[in-house]
Amino acid sequence: MKTIGLALLCALVVSCGTNTPLPTVASVDLAKYAGTWYEIASFPSSFQKGCNCTTATYTVEGDHVKVDNKCFRDGKWGGIVGKAFAQQGTGNAQLKVQFFWPFKGDYYIIALADDYSYALVGHPNRKYLWVLARNSTMEEATYQMLLEKASALGFDVAQLVRTPHDC
Repeated sequence: MKTIGLALLCALVVSCGTNTPLPTVASVDLAKYAGTWYEIASFPSSFQKGCNCTTATYTVEGDHVKVDNKCFRDGKWGGIVGKAFAQQGTGNAQLKVQFFWPFKGDYYIIALADDYSYALVGHPNRKYLWVLARNSTMEEATYQMLLEKASALGFDVAQLVRTPHDC
C-alpha cells in the first residue's frame, strides 16, 4: 500500500513539473494582437541584460508577424527585428519566433485580456516568462492575477523582475 501511495505521489510531482505541456489561450486574433506591447516584467535573460523601457511591436506581414523589440540600454536605444510564425492548429496562440536564422524559439500566449490590453507569454520549458501590457504600467490587481496564473502553470514567479519605464 505504501508503494502505491509513493508511486502516486511521484506521478503527481512529475506531472506538475516542467514536462507538463503548457496550455495556451484558445485563439488569438493577430490583427488585434498587432501593435506595441510594453514589457511589465520578465524573467532575467542574458539577451535583455541592462534593458529598460522594453517594448515589442508586432506587425502582421502576410504569412508571418514582424517582431520589433526595443529597449534603452547604456544610454541609447537599441533593438532587434525578427519574425514570428503562427503554428498550425493552435489558434495563433503558439508562435515560433526567429531573430537569427535558422534558430526559432517558442512563444506561447498563455493569458490574454478580452480587449487585448494585457498578455502573459511563456516558453514550454518555463524558463522564459513575460508580462506584457498596452501601457507602460499595469494595475497591481491585474499583475497579481497574472502571477497567480503563471504560478499555477509551473512558472517560478519569484524570478520575475519588473521592467523600469522611466526613460
